[in-house]
Amino acid sequence: MTAAAKPPFEVVVRLHGATILRVTRAVLGPVDADDAWSETFLAALRAYPDLPAGANVEAWLVTIAHRKAVDVLRARARRAVPVADTPERAAPDRADDLDPDLRAAIAALSDKQRQAVAYHHLAGLPYADVATLLGGTPAAARRAAADGVAALRHTLARPMPEEEPND
Repeated sequence: MTAAAKPPFEVVVRLHGATILRVTRAVLGPVDADDAWSETFLAALRAYPDLPAGANVEAWLVTIAHRKAVDVLRARARRAVPVADTPERAAPDRADDLDPDLRAAIAALSDKQRQAVAYHHLAGLPYADVATLLGGTPAAARRAAADGVAALRHTLARPMPEEEPND
């Protein structure tokens, strides 16, 4: 395979699928993340033939995932779904390596902080790329990620209340 040749799409999914799933779960939570992951790779499959051979595939996929996540967040904001009972949660799989406490702390962040943390710290994108995704400057993306990490540290560093023994 020459340096200009692109790997088969199956290899791209294998190499970057877990990262994209972690990003979508961090941004959307476990319920909508799998659908966003699927939509990301369906859109990527259609566009992959036109992607230049030297492109940063992971950054390209995170950009697509970001757009799919925005679509989900907009759709979620438009609909109200009252339910009598709490729906069952999907079981975590091997690609979800986030600790449940960390996942809950990430979910409590503002949208901009959560996205900046996910795109920079989970996907490894530079702040310039995060700024492009979020619509701001690299300094604002850095600040949002730093504030998000600080909030996570504060939340996760709190001592847990001691349980009272059952008599």
